[in-house]
Amino acid sequence: MREFASAFYSGTAWKETRKAYAKSVGGLCEVCLAKGIYKAGEIVHHKLHLNEHNISDPAVALSWDNLQLVCRDCHAEIHGDKKASRRFTVDELGRVLPR
Repeated sequence: MREFASAFYSGTAWKETRKAYAKSVGGLCEVCLAKGIYKAGEIVHHKLHLNEHNISDPAVALSWDNLQLVCRDCHAEIHGDKKASRRFTVDELGRVLPR
């Protein structure tokens, strides 16, 4: 995590916003759900990525319009980082499969 962001992400405002947002969308990954896949969301992602200039702006950092609940795989794909995703996947029958 970048140094400018650690205080924000450990703060009460973000933790409460993250929890409320995830609950408001039913706890499912919004990207997967749009494809008809039901998968738990794990990360509340900022669509407009936070930086040292906008992180103090609640209209960007805490606005539900800028948030999206995603699973780890979708978050890694959004950021172009396949290594950040899990080392396994779960098939439609719930079986754990190695990547």
